[in-house]
Amino acid sequence: MIIVLNGNTYDTQAQSLAELVSELQLTGKRIAIEVNQQLVPKSQHATTALHPQLHIEIVHAVGGG
Repeated sequence: MIIVLNGNTYDTQAQSLAELVSELQLTGKRIAIEVNQQLVPKSQHATTALHPQLHIEIVHAVGGG
């Protein structure tokens, strides 16, 4: 299915946010995910289904000093 990921079209076989995170090799990383401008808690990634044309933003937490 085609989704919009960080502003670009992306073809995925994932059916949930958790599957998308795994597909992108981001499992265990410090990330935040918005779906259609709504923050989705990590506890809901497995139960949040993907649909064509969803707008998903994934942000990586970066530490610094």
